[in-house]
Amino acid sequence: MAATDTLDIIVIGAGIIGVTTALALQTDGHRVRILDRKGVATETSAGNAGAFAFTDIEPLASPGILRKAPLWLLDPLGPLSLRPRYALTIAPWMLHFWRATRADRYAAAVAAQASLMQHSRAALERLIPRVSGEAMMRREGQLQLYEGQAQFDASLPAWDLRRHHGVAFDLLDSPGAIAEIQPGLSPRFTHAGFTPDWINTTDPARWTQHLAQQFTAAGGEIDIAEVRALRQEGAGVTLETTTGPMRAAQVVLAAGAWSHHLARTLGERIPLETERGYNTTFPTDSVGLRTHLTFPNHGFVVSRIGAGLRVGGVVELGGLTLPPNYRRAEVLVQKAAAFLPGFDPQGGTQWMGFRPSLPDSLPVIARARRADRVIYAFGHGHLGLTQSAGTAELVAALAARRAPAIALTPFEAGRFSGAGR
Repeated sequence: MAATDTLDIIVIGAGIIGVTTALALQTDGHRVRILDRKGVATETSAGNAGAFAFTDIEPLASPGILRKAPLWLLDPLGPLSLRPRYALTIAPWMLHFWRATRADRYAAAVAAQASLMQHSRAALERLIPRVSGEAMMRREGQLQLYEGQAQFDASLPAWDLRRHHGVAFDLLDSPGAIAEIQPGLSPRFTHAGFTPDWINTTDPARWTQHLAQQFTAAGGEIDIAEVRALRQEGAGVTLETTTGPMRAAQVVLAAGAWSHHLARTLGERIPLETERGYNTTFPTDSVGLRTHLTFPNHGFVVSRIGAGLRVGGVVELGGLTLPPNYRRAEVLVQKAAAFLPGFDPQGGTQWMGFRPSLPDSLPVIARARRADRVIYAFGHGHLGLTQSAGTAELVAALAARRAPAIALTPFEAGRFSGAGR
């Protein structure tokens, strides 16, 4: 496409956020093209746990995290770790993270997250029938598992928080009650919380590809090109790409963990970092998994993907360039084998992905401050799949300059700048 040919909207990024957003914009009547440096669902959207985690409203930057973080960060195989070679690089992000743990900011982040979750759940339910997607959903709930009374008691404030924001759940206080939902777990898990409305997709990569096929079938285009810079000029935006300049009336920046690099070409610094996540996918379900399992004190989950199982999670703060540490994935598999005695740990495929993370666990969904024809849609952390349909509807409202369904002030790009921040 020549620079003089102007599309309505170009979406940068073919992950779940970009594809779902492009589909929403197309449904709204725009002529839309997606650009991605590799293709549909080739990065983080391919390897996540497949969960629409609408119950996860508590940000990582919670008031109690600072008491636990030092011990976690010193354990290279723990649920939250910091690569030593990356410590100086991430220091400014960690300062914003520390500020986000203040009680007032934490409460505001919870309220904003709950609002986005409620909107995203409703948006997903609108999207599923529109794309004939029900066959790709599993409505089997989720178990959060605890070892003993002390762990369970420590979790109760989080459950109270969910109750306050309308999340349905049941609390279980015996291995027998847990076994009625998921047999075969180690008896070390004595307590649990069950969220019956939790949804998983059968395969996050295939779900993203399904939405992309819906988009192209309706006339949308997906091209392979790396965008290197953005420049707003007059009544449009010029994109400098590896295949030459392109032009659009508006641009949506949804490039995940790489988004802040392009925001910087617009003169905007956004403290985006990566939660590097690890998993191993097994070709068969050796335990008869009936529901999504979360082990919160160990930082990982077990979910069904296709006919198999995926064991993954943890948070490693290590940026985009350091080599993977697959020992982290191996430790999770060892734990899964201990926690699920029938689990077969053979034949798995390891993976590592980059979750785009902002210090307060909220995404940026807003117009760029220095280029009002660029809309940001990134920074969802480990909740990109969960919040994809809701984000898509909000971006479509911004693109049409109509009022969004929820207040977007908490998601503005400039919330980390200014005095006292």
